[in-house]
Amino acid sequence: MKIFFLFTFSTFLLSAFEQAAASAHYDKILTHSRIRARDQGPNVCALQQVMGTKKKYFSTCRNWYQGAICGKKATVLYECCPGYMKMDGTRGCPAVAPIDHVYGTLGIVGATSTQRYSDMSKLREEIEGRGSFTFFAPSNEAWEQLNSEIHRNLVDNVNIELYNALHHHMVNKRMLTKDLKNGMTLVSMYNDQKLLINHYPNGVVTVNCARIIHGNQIATNGVVHVIDRVLTAVGNTIQDFIEVEDDLSSLRAAAITSDVLDILGRPGHYTLFAPTNEAFERLPRGVLERIMGDKVASEALVKFHILNTLQCSEAITGGAVYETLEGNILEVGCDGESLTVNGVKMVKRKDIVTSNGVIHLIDEVLIPDSAKQVIELGGAQQTTFTDLVAQLGLASSLRPEGQYTLLAPLNGAFSDDTLRMDQRLLKTILQNHIIKVKVGLNELYNGQELETIGGKLLRVFVYRTAVCIENSCMVRGSKEGRNGFIHIFRQIINPAEKTLHEMLRHDKRFSVFLSLVKAADLDDVLSRPGEWTLFVPTNDAFKGLTDDDKNILIRDKNALRNILLYHLIQGVFIGSGFEPGVTNILKTIQGGKLYLKTVNDTLLVNELKSRESDLMATNGVIHVIDKLLYPADLPVGNDQLLTILKKLIKYIQIKFVRDSTFKEIPLTFYSPEIKYTRITAGGSDNEEKLKKLLEEEAPVRKVQPNRRTQGGAARRRTRLAYP
Repeated sequence: MKIFFLFTFSTFLLSAFEQAAASAHYDKILTHSRIRARDQGPNVCALQQVMGTKKKYFSTCRNWYQGAICGKKATVLYECCPGYMKMDGTRGCPAVAPIDHVYGTLGIVGATSTQRYSDMSKLREEIEGRGSFTFFAPSNEAWEQLNSEIHRNLVDNVNIELYNALHHHMVNKRMLTKDLKNGMTLVSMYNDQKLLINHYPNGVVTVNCARIIHGNQIATNGVVHVIDRVLTAVGNTIQDFIEVEDDLSSLRAAAITSDVLDILGRPGHYTLFAPTNEAFERLPRGVLERIMGDKVASEALVKFHILNTLQCSEAITGGAVYETLEGNILEVGCDGESLTVNGVKMVKRKDIVTSNGVIHLIDEVLIPDSAKQVIELGGAQQTTFTDLVAQLGLASSLRPEGQYTLLAPLNGAFSDDTLRMDQRLLKTILQNHIIKVKVGLNELYNGQELETIGGKLLRVFVYRTAVCIENSCMVRGSKEGRNGFIHIFRQIINPAEKTLHEMLRHDKRFSVFLSLVKAADLDDVLSRPGEWTLFVPTNDAFKGLTDDDKNILIRDKNALRNILLYHLIQGVFIGSGFEPGVTNILKTIQGGKLYLKTVNDTLLVNELKSRESDLMATNGVIHVIDKLLYPADLPVGNDQLLTILKKLIKYIQIKFVRDSTFKEIPLTFYSPEIKYTRITAGGSDNEEKLKKLLEEEAPVRKVQPNRRTQGGAARRRTRLAYP
């Protein structure tokens, strides 16, 4: 009858445990392990064991499918799930494990060392008797790994030290893993010492950072959880530890200077990656002095080492990112037995548990971007730029108290020819990549102008998926430092020096196109301030065009303007600003549409390749093409014109509709610059002014009576530089 009762009682408890499985991460992971092992028979769980170690885990999906834990290959084991056992001649684990008091259960789960020490210390009678206990029982391996001196002191004084130590592993009520909530604090049966519980999303449950490796072994008077280390008493706060630890005196000084030390004395669940004195000594002296002398930078540095979550080493089975108190993130991972921070093995000592968190000692100081000077923000892909800035003496002009923005091209943007330039010219190029003010990515807007330390104004162009400055577009990787931002660019930025018209005039490749522009009276459009995108055919596009053909085109000014203005778009569109592979439909001044896209870093216009793109002008951008563009839906009604166009355009079929005409396009789509000069009556000087104005053929605007005109310089559309 007694055996039947025990069997029924254990089945009831296990059933209740399984019903609650959905409420805790450990139990969910255990359920997944059952599913993975269902082909092995009932109540079998699949585990992963790290090769070369005795570490076994009920694994997350990520670790399972990677076949690795902490970067080390893991083999698959099949074992009876907690609470079940094998039967001879049957598959799987069909039998419920026998249920006994806590003392007997220690033997069932293989914690024989803890069972023996319970006997030696006279704890056995208590854990065989009446009550409801939770025993976090160290495994046999955990006792073997315990510091030999501590181990010897416990065994030499079994009635007090060992008895108290075992009581420290016990709670005076039954707590299944589902009851062990993340961040919970339990009171042990020794002197009300704290036991800090963490229950992680990957199913790992820790007690003072010791991992439960076999949980929920039900006993008649409680439950046993096997853990992977012997628990030691929790110290005071992280602040208390830092204040007395000699090897952390440099960290202590930084924490006091920045007023962060007090934070680590407050209640919480922190993780501190604490750099040792040796780590601070390895920093360049100038860097350390600058940071320590700047309260904002030193506060950022210390807070960058603190997580607002408690991360025990045993809970880390793969890489994950965590936000620091400084606001940026750290990637915490593992490589075998070692913890890694940002991919680097630097943890010397793990899991120093305190009442408000855990400390891991590291041998490297982590410097956040917010504590760095802007020139120090350059990464491995911007070393050419940062090295040149230093070599050419520009780094010294970036004062710590100043505010700057670096526009850093990738290393590959610097060709051998660029690097062989005269140093004075190269210095000027670099000055065009340093903005006088601190401008973040989210502060940039289309049409903005930014002044460089060299006095140049750079234009900002914002597109759907890109932000560009002049001819170069940003790539990911912007960072904010103590005295500025750094933004990464694909190419060297070339500020515009000439207007569209001047660029055409100084490049012989465009002489035919320019002559047609002049004949159509469009010179002024390309000379005045504005924002245009111009697709310019080279002279090769006009091969076969005779003088007679050209004269026929010129005589039909409407036709000529329609053709030329199909090459002009309002707005500045940089080729690298387009989303790759996506067609962009843009309306031309002529009224037709151009279809633009980039494929393999090449700009296509109506599927025609641009031979050279992003030639910046002060009033727009030029993309070079070797074919004349023509709107496919625009009919021609003149036989002579049709013949001429067919000579030049062979990539589309031009429509012919007899007697159709081209629409007139008035030059009202742009606002010519108008000069105003104050003229007062009388005086030879004023007569000379008037004569000079007339000789220059300045545009004249009729002035209403009694209306005052503006004197002096020309009236222009004005754009303010970013402050």
